[in-house]
Amino acid sequence: MANIKSAMKRAKVSSVENLRNRMVKSSVKTALKRFDTALNNGDLETAKALYSATVSKVDKAAAKGVYHKNNAGHKKALLARRLARAEAAQ
Repeated sequence: MANIKSAMKRAKVSSVENLRNRMVKSSVKTALKRFDTALNNGDLETAKALYSATVSKVDKAAAKGVYHKNNAGHKKALLARRLARAEAAQ
């Protein structure tokens, strides 16, 4: 544990930021899993609705700095590709 007052403050701020980052990442992962589940079940209408919600969550996470913008773009591209493949298969 830190002995210096500023280091103690920094440790506290760091732990709060870590908690926020974990919450945001968890919500993005949950959205991704819901989208995957809808695609795997063949429910294309639900998948389309979840696609926009998931992309929004990924964008917000990137804006907050939880994900790098390239990582967010990669995730969105994968979602779009999977949705397009599912639509083409129908």
